[in-house]
Formats: sequence, structure tokens, C-alpha cells
Amino acid sequence: MESERSYRGGGWLLFSSAVLVVGGVLSILDGVVALTRSSFFTESAVFVFSDLQTWGYIILGLGVLSVAAGFAVLSRREGARWTGVGIAALSVMGQMLFAQAYPLWTLLIIAVDFMVIYGLTVYGGRAAQSAVSTREEPERRLRDVSSREERAA
Repeated sequence: MESERSYRGGGWLLFSSAVLVVGGVLSILDGVVALTRSSFFTESAVFVFSDLQTWGYIILGLGVLSVAAGFAVLSRREGARWTGVGIAALSVMGQMLFAQAYPLWTLLIIAVDFMVIYGLTVYGGRAAQSAVSTREEPERRLRDVSSREERAA
């Protein structure tokens, strides 16, 4: 029972880490394209502040941080997990401000970031939680069996 629960939580951490790395690589590509081929993006884009080149650097930096956080999540440390959540949240905010340049691509990256946030917050701590609950489980089973025997007698 413990290995099944630990595996489920570990699988979500591995999934979130891989998606964080893939989303980071996509953001790096997005930033590089913004810096090198500005004609690729819509011409009528109006940004909240600055220009496409500045946003290219911002998105590139967020992509590098996402890749680093994705590999850090593999260490299964609580701080790395919350760093991954923070980087993914920053990436969502950065992509929302960059959405004028290439809206569909931005929606894809935002969806990837939300998958990371979901996986790291909902299932990230599951492995540690299952270790505590499985220690109490044999005692609970013993109590359940003894109470059934008392009722049967």
C-alpha cells in the first residue's frame, strides 16, 4: 500500500518536473525568437511597458529559471517544489503580459505552467504524507479486526 501511494506522489513530481523543463525550453525558444526574428510575431502588438526585445529577454530568463527549477524539483526537497510553483506562477504572469505578441503560443505556455502548479501543489507532498499514514495503518487494521471480532461474538 505504501509503495503504491508513494509512487503516485512521486509520479506527479516527476511529471511536474518534466513539464516544467519542457515549458522552460519552450519559453527559451520564445525568447530567442523574440530577440532574433521580431517579424515572426504580430506587428500590431502593444505591450504594457517596453518593447518586444525587452520581453524577449524577460521570457528567456523565465525559461532558464523554469528549466533550473524543473531539475531542482527532482531532488524532492520541499523548497525546490515551492520554487517550482513560484517560477511557474511568474511565468504565467510574464506570458500574460507577452500575450499581445503571439496569443495562441502564450496560451499553450500558460496551460503548461498551470499543469506544473497543479501537480506540485496537489500531489507534491503526497509521498511524505503517505509515510505518516502508513505507520498508523497497521494499528488501525488491528483495531478494526478486533472490533469486528467483538461484534461477531
